[in-house]
Amino acid sequence: MAEGKTSAQAAASAAFGRPLLSLALAGMMDDLHAHAGGVYLLVPGEPVLEMAVLAGLPRAFTAPWERVGLGSPVPVAQAARERQLVWVGGEEEMARRYPRVAIVLPYPFAVAAVPLATASTLYGVVFMIWPGSHPSELSDRERYQLTSACDRLALRLERAAAGRRPLRPEADLPTAAPGATVADTLGTVEAARMVARLPYGLCSLDLHGRVCFVNAAATELLGAPAGELLGTRLWASVPWLDDPVYEDRYRAALFSQHVTSFVALRPPRDWLSFRLYPSTSGLSVRITRARAVAELDRAGRRPGGPSSLVTISQVLSLAGALTEAAGVQDVVQLVADEIMPAVGCRTLVMLGSRGGRMHVLGHRGYADPDLVERFDGLPLTEQTPGTQVLTTGVPAFFESRGQLERLYPAAREVPGPMAAWAYLPLIASGRPVGTCVLGYTERHAFPADERAVLTSLGGLIAQALERALLYDAKHRLAHGLQAALLPSSLPSLPGIEAAARYLPATQGMDIGGDFYDLVLSHGRASAVIGDVQGHNVTAAGLMGQLRTAVRAYTTVGQAPDEVMSSTNRLLIDLGTELFASCLYLRLDPGSGRAVLARAGHPPPLLRRADGQVRVLDLAGGPLLGIDASATYPTTEVDLPPGCVLALYTDGLIESPGVDIEEALDALGRRLAETGDLPLDELADGLVEFGAGATERVDDIALLLLRVRAES
Repeated sequence: MAEGKTSAQAAASAAFGRPLLSLALAGMMDDLHAHAGGVYLLVPGEPVLEMAVLAGLPRAFTAPWERVGLGSPVPVAQAARERQLVWVGGEEEMARRYPRVAIVLPYPFAVAAVPLATASTLYGVVFMIWPGSHPSELSDRERYQLTSACDRLALRLERAAAGRRPLRPEADLPTAAPGATVADTLGTVEAARMVARLPYGLCSLDLHGRVCFVNAAATELLGAPAGELLGTRLWASVPWLDDPVYEDRYRAALFSQHVTSFVALRPPRDWLSFRLYPSTSGLSVRITRARAVAELDRAGRRPGGPSSLVTISQVLSLAGALTEAAGVQDVVQLVADEIMPAVGCRTLVMLGSRGGRMHVLGHRGYADPDLVERFDGLPLTEQTPGTQVLTTGVPAFFESRGQLERLYPAAREVPGPMAAWAYLPLIASGRPVGTCVLGYTERHAFPADERAVLTSLGGLIAQALERALLYDAKHRLAHGLQAALLPSSLPSLPGIEAAARYLPATQGMDIGGDFYDLVLSHGRASAVIGDVQGHNVTAAGLMGQLRTAVRAYTTVGQAPDEVMSSTNRLLIDLGTELFASCLYLRLDPGSGRAVLARAGHPPPLLRRADGQVRVLDLAGGPLLGIDASATYPTTEVDLPPGCVLALYTDGLIESPGVDIEEALDALGRRLAETGDLPLDELADGLVEFGAGATERVDDIALLLLRVRAES
C-alpha cells in the first residue's frame, strides 16, 4: 500500500472518530431494519481490518474477528479484497461459503458486507446483520440503500483525511436511537407494578446479558435477591446457570432474533424453563417451573467452572481454519491470517528442530527476512528463549525488550525492532514439535487469561504443525520417487520429434501411477503410455515396475502384442490388486507406419498436416492385471510426414460433471487449431486445457510425437 494512502487512512480514522461512525451506522441500521451491524477500519500500514464500532450485539460475540486479515475467508475481508458487496443469505449459505464463521456462529441470520472505499482508497468495511427470517436475497432497494450509504460515508472519510479535522454530523445523517430502558419496556408505573405481581418469573437483560429488571417471582425461582442480580450477568450471579450451553441460547436469540428456550436444573431437583424473547436492545426472559423433564445425562450435574466466551470462540475459529492446512507453509499462513490480527501482534516466527539445531519453518511480518533466517541452524544448546521453549515445552512471555535482555543477556535471538514477545511451545503427542514466536511493536502486558488463550491456541497449532511436518516429509518422498521413476528426458529419435508432460492430481499426495516412455532399440523407436490405478506411493512404485518391464521386453525384441501380454502376466504374478491401462506402439518413420497395441487405454488422437484430427479406432484387450490369458491384437496406422500423434491418460479428458465424449471433442479441436506450434508449446497448451479445473482428481500424462516432414 502506498504511503500516501496509508497516511490518508490514518488521518481519516483519527479525524472522523468513533462517535460519528456510530451515528452513521445507526442510520444505516434504522433505514435497512437491521438488528446489528459494525464498521471495520483498515489499520494503517497493515493488511488488517480492525473493528471500530459494533451495534446491536455484545462485543464479545465478535471476539475472533476484532482484527481480520485481508486474506481471511470471512465476508468482511472478501468485501475489502473485491471492493464489492458480499451477501450471505442464511446459515446454510454461511456453512457452505464460510465454514469457519459457521462453526463459531451456528445461528440463523443474514449478513451483508460492503467496502468503504473511494476510487483510489479503501478505508474499511461496513457489515449489517438481519434475523434469520430475512429473505434469502437482498432486495434491490436494500442493496441500493446500503451501497449508497457506504459510498457517502467513504466520501466523508476522504474529506476528513484531506481536512485532518473532526467533522460535524451532516444534517441528513440519522442519529442513533437511544437504548431501551425499563420504563420503555414496561410502560407506566402501574404496568410495572402489574408485572411485578405476575405468577411467573420475568427479567430483562441488556445486550451484554446484564440484568436490568427482575420481578419477585423470578428472584424466588432463581434463589437470589434482586440486589444480587441487578447489573450482573445472569449466569455469573446464578452458579447453576454458568454453563456454555445456556449462554449459547442467549447468543442464538440475539443473532437470530428468534425466540429460544432451554431447561435448567436448579439443585438439587427443581427444573426451570427459560424462554428468551429478543429485541434489538436486549432480551426479556420468562422463567417458569418445568412440569416434567427427563433426567437425561445432565441431571444433577454442576458446571465445573466459568466459561470464557472469547476463549471458546477463538479456539473454535482457529480449529476450523487449521483443519484446512496441509503443509507447514499452510500452517504458517493460517496463523498469520487468523492469529496475528486477533491478538494484535505484528510479527510471527515458527521454529522447529532438526539434527540438534533450531530450524526456521516460516515467518511473517519482517521487512528484512535476513533478520530471521540468520537464526536458522542455531544449536539447541544456546541459551536463547527460542531454544529454551523448544526444548522444555514451557511458554515464555516478555512484556518488554528490557525484560528479555535481563533474563537472556547473551541472547542473539531478538530479531527485528519488536518490543514484546510471546514464545508459545507447540506440543503434540506429548512432545515439543516447535515454537511459535509472536512479536509486538510496543510493550505488551500478558494477563493470565490472555496467556491461557495463547497457550491453548498453541496446542491447536501444534496438532496442525505435526500433521504438516509429516505431510511435507511424505510429499518430498513421493515426489522424489515420482521423479526417479519417470524419464528425466526423452531420447533423440531419427525422423521423430517428441515432447512429454506430467501433472499430478491436486488431491491426495500429488503422486499417481501415470507413466510414459520412449525407447530406441534395434534401430526402431517404441513409445508407451499407461495409468496404474490409485494415487499413492504403491501406485507409483508399481508404475515404475511396469515401465521397466516394458522397456526390458522392448529391448529383447518382442512385438507390440507380445510386450503387452508379457507385461500383463508380470502384473498378475506380482500379486497386486491394482490394474493398469496401457498403450504401446512401435514406430517406423521410414515406412510411415506405426503398429499399436492397447489395454483398456483411451484412444490416441492423430492430427494430419492439413489440420484434420481423428480419434484412432484401435483393437485392444482388457486392462492389465485382470486376465492372464488375455490377448492384445494390434492395429497398423499410417503416419504421414507432418502428422502429430497425441497419447494421453484419462486425467486429461475426465473431470467431475463433464461428459467424456464432449471433452475428447474439445481436445481434438484444440489440437486441430494449435497443432502447427512447436511441439513443446503445443504440449503446454494441451496440458493447460486439461488442467483448467482448480481441483484435479486425477493426474495427467501427455506424450506427443510428430513425424518430421521430408526435407
